[in-house]
Amino acid sequence: MKQPVFALVDCNNFYASCEKLFRPDLRHTPVVVLSNNDGCVVARSKESKDLGIKMGVPVHHIKQEIRQHGIQLFSSNYTLYGDLSHRVMITLEALAPRVDVYSIDEAFLDVTGIDRLVSLEDFGRQIKHTVYRNVGLPVCVGIAPTRTLAKLANYAAKKYPATKGVVDLTDPARQRRLLARVPVEEVWGVGRKISAKLHAMDIVTALQLADTDFGTLRKRFSVVLERTARELNGVPCLPWDDAPSPKKQIMCSRSFGQPIQSLANLEEAVAHFAVRTTQKLRSGHQYAGELMVFIRTNPFKTTAPQYSRSASVRLINASQDSRVIVQQALRLLRPMYHEGYEYAKAGVMLSELVDETGLQDDLFESVATNTPDSARSERLMTVMDEINRKSQATVYMAREAGPAVYAMRRGHLSPAYTTAWSELPTVR
Repeated sequence: MKQPVFALVDCNNFYASCEKLFRPDLRHTPVVVLSNNDGCVVARSKESKDLGIKMGVPVHHIKQEIRQHGIQLFSSNYTLYGDLSHRVMITLEALAPRVDVYSIDEAFLDVTGIDRLVSLEDFGRQIKHTVYRNVGLPVCVGIAPTRTLAKLANYAAKKYPATKGVVDLTDPARQRRLLARVPVEEVWGVGRKISAKLHAMDIVTALQLADTDFGTLRKRFSVVLERTARELNGVPCLPWDDAPSPKKQIMCSRSFGQPIQSLANLEEAVAHFAVRTTQKLRSGHQYAGELMVFIRTNPFKTTAPQYSRSASVRLINASQDSRVIVQQALRLLRPMYHEGYEYAKAGVMLSELVDETGLQDDLFESVATNTPDSARSERLMTVMDEINRKSQATVYMAREAGPAVYAMRRGHLSPAYTTAWSELPTVR
């Protein structure tokens, strides 16, 4: 049986590259993308990284650098990033028989047997060229016999310019040369705590981890780290999963652009979050058996009184009906609310998720329970989803407000270049 070969394709500085895509005037300009409410740096272009801008730093801490170097700020534009990510993944699916989308900006490709037609390095360059031609985003490609090695190959493709963004790590000798140069904390799955313990054992490089006795790693850490070490030795331990694991929880939460004090405004925000979670629930063909709501003030505003509460309820019947989830969410919210506080964040989380085969009907269900008929409920939710998906108008639940009431601060938001006719880029 032929040894499997994986390619990891990772977009370079994804959020920042998306912002530069329709702004050629910023090609060589440092760019940073900010978190919700324009609070912290969550993405940086290469130019910003070279200036020493750190991930997670509050934007008000780098005001001097912004002025001095002309750094361009952008609010997170998740609609744009999601659409461009989808275009990248569609392109990759046309290039490989199997694609496993790992995150918004990276995916594993099964390229086993491709080398019969073209060298793996040439195929990696073809991937780079095709993604850039079709979408306009730069990517790096790491190719190896295991996913963990493919991750390291991608790391090398980004770190070493001489590779021109493609590294083929299928040769065992080349694997060991790279592993000897890579710090152990750069290995996929080795976090800060584990790397600190490995350093205490004088294991500071990926090669030293690969050469450590597997039984010792299992005994002192876990079977997960043992598998990582085996993968560093070219032994695949992470099977390909064509079907993504079903979600176990779905959450929608948000920090408000301005503090909310009234119960009415808080209800409108929570109702909206409840609707968003049920939309995600239906897209995955799942039903929720439990619901949790939380509210809190701003913990960083030490001069204001602090308050934080959460409450949950188990549903009699698992549901994906927005009306049921909104009704239960508001019932949980009202006893938690207290006047005199400035609420900065709220959220709704659904758990105990099951698919249709896991549903159990209530023997005593009746009109008195206020539970919508399941068939009518399903039809109504389907119609709502179709209208919201296809139409420029939006169908809201009665208790929802328009997003302006609780919208995030996004003072540097770029246009929806690819998803709104009115915001298409123009050429002058």
